[in-house]
Amino acid sequence: MSATTTTPTARIFSSDNVAGGSPEIVEAMAAVATGPALPYGTDDTTAAVERRLSEIFERDVDVLLVSTGTAANALSLAALTPPWGSVLCHRDSHVNNDECGAPEFYTAGAKLVPLGGDDARIDPEQLRTAARHKAGDVHSVEPSVVSVTQATETGAVYTLDEIRTLGSIAEEAGLRLHMDGARFAGAVVALGCTPAELTWRAGVDLLSFGATKNGTMTADAIVVFDRSLTSELAFRAKRAGQLTSKMRFQAAQLDAYLRDDLWLRNAAHANAMAARLQAGLKAVPGVELLGAADANILFCRLPQQITEGLLAENYAFYHDRWEPGVVRFVTSFATTERDVDHLVRAVVRHAA
Repeated sequence: MSATTTTPTARIFSSDNVAGGSPEIVEAMAAVATGPALPYGTDDTTAAVERRLSEIFERDVDVLLVSTGTAANALSLAALTPPWGSVLCHRDSHVNNDECGAPEFYTAGAKLVPLGGDDARIDPEQLRTAARHKAGDVHSVEPSVVSVTQATETGAVYTLDEIRTLGSIAEEAGLRLHMDGARFAGAVVALGCTPAELTWRAGVDLLSFGATKNGTMTADAIVVFDRSLTSELAFRAKRAGQLTSKMRFQAAQLDAYLRDDLWLRNAAHANAMAARLQAGLKAVPGVELLGAADANILFCRLPQQITEGLLAENYAFYHDRWEPGVVRFVTSFATTERDVDHLVRAVVRHAA
């Protein structure tokens, strides 16, 4: 079940997409709304975003601003995969389950090969096998790229060693490495590492740098570490309708998002609210916490009377989507301690 317009915002735990924009980002958009600016990403603000991301990732990077994470993922994979190639990803990944076939469409037919692993993290041995399976066999798709989701769809994060291991396997097999970072900031905060350590230093070629779930409104980005891919990505972005004429509005959002570490502060708050919720639910009889909750997503198993009671109080969250009794709660930069505490008290009430 997803939120409806009649549900109070404080009771929506279905997705971090329900949050609005950070005030700093709204102000930044208003600031660039007057006066002229060069179009199609040639403006000063877009250039400033690229410089800032180069600083954050400790190397020169190229940046393509896009309007959605789906565009970032699909265009990235298209640049890394021939039509006869395959994308090795986790079976629970967003690219496999929630992109409406966009990766297949933009790659002109590449095949997604789903793999297993706990907490939506790719199992290294399964990847090692899949990376070599029928490689060079003209009768099969060619293993071409590994796509990892950081943080994962269950709220877990890959450790640095896990990313390095997958990157090493990909490199040994001659595969490229893409990271779907829709919740990248949350992973950086959870691990306490640098963005560079989590990406190119571990072998990542392209990063889908998510920001919409964490404070922006219509702005995500592709961060290009292998800059030999930039020209092709630029043509693909234009062809896909992602080269915005008034790019300054997307750039202004990301400029404010990155300034004074707002992106990390927002993610730290969202993670902390999930941890607070986890601590509160842990003490409730009948509630079973499921898997890791390293970032801002929490899965648990609730008795039916609790689920029905919460729904009757207009709480919004996904339930019974994965299996009966399993629910997902998601916190955001806009979630307050009061919101979390009210939810916990409601669960306690209906557990009784």
